[in-house]
Amino acid sequence: MGDSQKTIQIVEQAVQSMPKAASGWFMRRPLARPRMRLFCLAYAGGSAVGYLDWQESLAPDIEVCAIQLPGRGNLFHEPAITDMNALLGSLVPAVAERIGQDALPCALFGHSLGALLAFEIARGLPAHARGRLRHLFVSGCEAPSDRSPSKYLHRLPDAELIEELKRFDGTPPEILEHRELMELVLPTIRADFTLAENYAYVPGPSLPMPMTVLAGREDDDCEASRIRSWSRETECEVDFAWLDGGHFFIQSQRAAVVGRIRETLAGYLNLTALDH
Repeated sequence: MGDSQKTIQIVEQAVQSMPKAASGWFMRRPLARPRMRLFCLAYAGGSAVGYLDWQESLAPDIEVCAIQLPGRGNLFHEPAITDMNALLGSLVPAVAERIGQDALPCALFGHSLGALLAFEIARGLPAHARGRLRHLFVSGCEAPSDRSPSKYLHRLPDAELIEELKRFDGTPPEILEHRELMELVLPTIRADFTLAENYAYVPGPSLPMPMTVLAGREDDDCEASRIRSWSRETECEVDFAWLDGGHFFIQSQRAAVVGRIRETLAGYLNLTALDH
């Protein structure tokens, strides 16, 4: 068996051992009696699995529901989606249905590409589901109405795209240097960059829920003024949290990120308790 075949076998074995996604999109470790649900969306090339260990750091009644996009993890064999409208056309109804199953209050979190998706999901939810959405967390992403010009990284040859990934410093070097493994994952990464870089903002009504905007102080790919423009997207309060680190502060400052989310959502849980 050649190196490439061995790599594919290892990846497939890892995929088979991953938690299965319910209804295709969602991965979670169900709680017995959740009082709130946090939907999470990953950055370009990321997987829902990375959010599952947040569960132990949140309140015991906040359930993490990570959203898995095609082309990765347990959906590795499904083609990645490159058209934002097509993706949202399937994803928004799926999230609305999941919300409607038990009508729990919920929140959305997304990092980088995931932030754009979380924002568009919040805008696209039908009224009955949006009424359950208490808070929107966006992380590592300029405001959709004020984004820097696209670098069109998705058009780069493989070698140059890998060099750009090194600059982002979010992928372990041993993975970036593994040629056979990168041949497997680059199509999905390229598809995700296509989603982000071809995204076209359409003005719409302000969101009716508060927002928390998280950003890295050393993130060279997010200008501070463009981060602040998120305040245009809601009629409610916006909390800006600046953390040490670059674009992937979500990894280096994981405890601070999860802590901010836990503290914010705990406020909604306390209000719910007072209402009963």
